[in-house]
Amino acid sequence: MAGETNLTTLIQKMTPELQPGEYVFTTVKTTDTISRNDIICEFKEKEGITLILAREKADNLNLKYEHVASWITLKIHSSLDAVGLTAIFSAELAAYNISCNVIAGYYHDHIFVNTEDSKKAVKVLKNLSQNYTG
Repeated sequence: MAGETNLTTLIQKMTPELQPGEYVFTTVKTTDTISRNDIICEFKEKEGITLILAREKADNLNLKYEHVASWITLKIHSSLDAVGLTAIFSAELAAYNISCNVIAGYYHDHIFVNTEDSKKAVKVLKNLSQNYTG
């Protein structure tokens, strides 16, 4: 099934959902000692492998991190070819001084925000969705 590309539809139907828990970004040289089941996301960079894990898993593995985040999923199947979705919601969050880190999955966009901003971020995103006219 193809994802949605219409920007107005994407914004109006994005339905932000706060996932339970706290998440961290960390970096490692190898994932050999980390269960694939524990990794939310992995990205290989020249300097190391960036992982997103539940905070509890990272603590249990004694992994270092600097940022604790909440995870918001936009519950619309967005196309990887869609243009402008990230720009609009990230600008709206920035207007409220909310930092966001975005991961595009095959089906959904996922936003990681500071834990103290999570409820405010969901409120901002819902308001954007309800009032967006294109």
